[in-house]
Amino acid sequence: MPIAANNDEEERFQVKIAWLYHIEGLTQGAIADHLGVTRLKVNRALGDAMRNGVVRVSIESPYAPCLDLEARLKDRFGLAGASIAPEPSDDANVQPLVGAELGRYLSILLTDPAIKLFGIGWGNTLNFAIRSIMPSRRGDLEIISMMGGLPKGSGINSFEIATRLADLYAAERTFLTAPLYASTEESRDTIRVQDVFQDVLNQIRQADAIAMGVGDMTDRSLLVRDGLPGGISAEILVAAGAVGDMLGYFVDETGALIDHPITRQVIGISPFDLADMPNVILAAGGQHKVKIITAALSTGIFDVLVTDQRTAESILHTKP
Repeated sequence: MPIAANNDEEERFQVKIAWLYHIEGLTQGAIADHLGVTRLKVNRALGDAMRNGVVRVSIESPYAPCLDLEARLKDRFGLAGASIAPEPSDDANVQPLVGAELGRYLSILLTDPAIKLFGIGWGNTLNFAIRSIMPSRRGDLEIISMMGGLPKGSGINSFEIATRLADLYAAERTFLTAPLYASTEESRDTIRVQDVFQDVLNQIRQADAIAMGVGDMTDRSLLVRDGLPGGISAEILVAAGAVGDMLGYFVDETGALIDHPITRQVIGISPFDLADMPNVILAAGGQHKVKIITAALSTGIFDVLVTDQRTAESILHTKP
């Protein structure tokens, strides 16, 4: 009986502390003064109340499941951070939603004076992100495009994306002024040895942060639709094991480069050169991109993932 009475008294104390803290809004110091106990005892009582089920926290918000997904993604892939947008009501809204989430993330990141050189890829998600970024003046900031361009003009091509982002910050801009693919490995090597291209590639490797997307193997991908070299089709690349591309380099479901000549025709930097760089951000969403996002995360290249709730759940359901 003494033990039961003692436990009952302890629970009453926890309830009193929890009520004062969570309901009446008193600080731990104020509660300690009010009850004539130490602040340490108040702190311990609050912890015990949570562990014993006296206090239960319920977060009623569409963002609540996203926080759980962020923690699980960080744990599984060793990420430093994850930012998950709520589940879209229509799958067609995935890219604008993920883009807006990336825009919010970059609006904070790019105000950091430590970020002086920022590399950016191209694509629809990054295009939507730029629409959502809060403008600022960063005369000390330089934006550098990480990929060559496509032969067909597009508002989501590398030059346009880098230019629009630089304009938002009144920043300097540097371009990789080359096509994404050379016609052969030999011509790729001829172009890449030129000083002007080596300088840009080396500059990209010095970036303080990078944001990029990934492409899938459907014709929803701008690269698959308009950018593949002549004689190469999505079907050929899929037969070689491709699930998508990173910076124009096609990879299999493990994240390894496929065995195909196209991997030796890319003029731009390899995604694997980014492995030791800080703040490498992957932004992509949609069920059609689950395979390539999972493959990309499996490489260990990325520090941060920005995606949507449904895609995050699908990624976590894939086998490691």
